Amino acid sequence: MKGFLKQLVVSAAFITLSAGAAFAGNVVIKGSTTVLPIAQATLEAFMKLHPGSNISLSGGGSGEGIKALIDKSADVANMSREAKKKEVDLAKSKGVDVYQNIVAIDAIVPIVHPKNKVNELTVDQLSQIFQGKITNWKEVGGDDLQIVVISRDSSSGTFEAWGELVLKKAKVTPRAQLQASNGAVVQAVSKNKYAIGYIGMGYLNDSVKGLIVNGVKPTAETAQSKEYPISRYLYMYTNGKPKGETGEYINFVLSAEGQKLVKKVGYVPLKAK
Repeated sequence: MKGFLKQLVVSAAFITLSAGAAFAGNVVIKGSTTVLPIAQATLEAFMKLHPGSNISLSGGGSGEGIKALIDKSADVANMSREAKKKEVDLAKSKGVDVYQNIVAIDAIVPIVHPKNKVNELTVDQLSQIFQGKITNWKEVGGDDLQIVVISRDSSSGTFEAWGELVLKKAKVTPRAQLQASNGAVVQAVSKNKYAIGYIGMGYLNDSVKGLIVNGVKPTAETAQSKEYPISRYLYMYTNGKPKGETGEYINFVLSAEGQKLVKKVGYVPLKAK
């Protein structure tokens, strides 16, 4: 998993997968960096089964993904949040039918530096930290050190999901350092022993420490059961029910083989195995 993520340039990810002669209708996939590892792993496997395909994949955030689907510059929008009503309405006005394909389950995991002695926080403590109301680690059982808040930027679906599930729509502190990808958050936190951030569970590695929330560990089982309080679905949106090569790819992601790859890259399959 670690080696896989090292190969993934999440801040400006752009991958073109092709083999042999391309189909007439090439598939373009854009959006969430949270969903990016799932997309890359399943695309690579799909390409081996369909060696005439030509598929491009790029990150940029959920917001960029839905924009690309609406302006018809992408066939699939990877998203770590649901499409908003205003996005669906805008799409309809442009002749695009925003169709939701749920592809995996995720736990958003708060992370700290491995040397931070705090192992567990409540959702309320996280909310206060990210609003800037709790500013020192000693207030939550840690050392007497100022907290450095690391957050995703506003184009991120993870930012919006965190805002709903943790902040309850309150604003993140203006002192937060904003990052463009999950990988960038991991890197920032791993280099700062005062920092706290949050990532999709597929990006956890030994350079950071994931925290227990409300007494519940973020695991496949607790995310699937929704016992873990910051769990969510991950999506691949299409223009209408997917068909053609796009449909074949989405069907592969949802197949038993595709869902095994979801698990392999650190996320949770839709059905218990």
